[in-house]
Amino acid sequence: MKLSEKKRLQIIQAAEQLFSENGAQQTSMDLVAQTAEVSKRTVYNHFDSKEALLYAVIENMLNLVEQGHTLVYTPQTCIRSQLMDIAAAEAQLLTSDAFLRIARVAFLELLQNPDMAAHLNNTKVGCMRYLEEFLTAAQDDGVISVEDITFAVKQFVFQLKSFIFYPRLYGFALEPHMTQDFVIKQTVETFLARYQVAQSGA
Repeated sequence: MKLSEKKRLQIIQAAEQLFSENGAQQTSMDLVAQTAEVSKRTVYNHFDSKEALLYAVIENMLNLVEQGHTLVYTPQTCIRSQLMDIAAAEAQLLTSDAFLRIARVAFLELLQNPDMAAHLNNTKVGCMRYLEEFLTAAQDDGVISVEDITFAVKQFVFQLKSFIFYPRLYGFALEPHMTQDFVIKQTVETFLARYQVAQSGA
């Protein structure tokens, strides 16, 4: 790794620590430079603003998150079983310490920065990377009927987020019966109740 790349990484790692502990708004570029053990000029040589640094921090954190395998639709396997596997993998991502850390770093900034919110909203992570293709293949196979696949993808993921991710992000107490397995099963059953094609003779 070149010296300039090493210093850039030092800055990103220092900023990640500080943004996680104090929030980006409360962290000065002077403190980032001090923590990264570089000059303030070096920080600005790599990042012309705190916003640019925050983008880099979030991108770096996302690159380090284990997002699981891309699951491809298999006609020979029950659609319910495949969706259960997808939901379980997504739940594992949404509840991981690494993903929650990203959310906490970004959360306050997203409320104040529409451009960053739009950028992150368009960044596909977890099953959002492949679920549209999966559902399209399942529809072509005749097992589901979906009018708007993009909407259906968000419907599936947002239900998981509502019951698994956001309560943890905000520190809300979870209902005792709302276990992760329960939410996964209910998400899949609700989705199939809306979109699964009834099989003849069933």
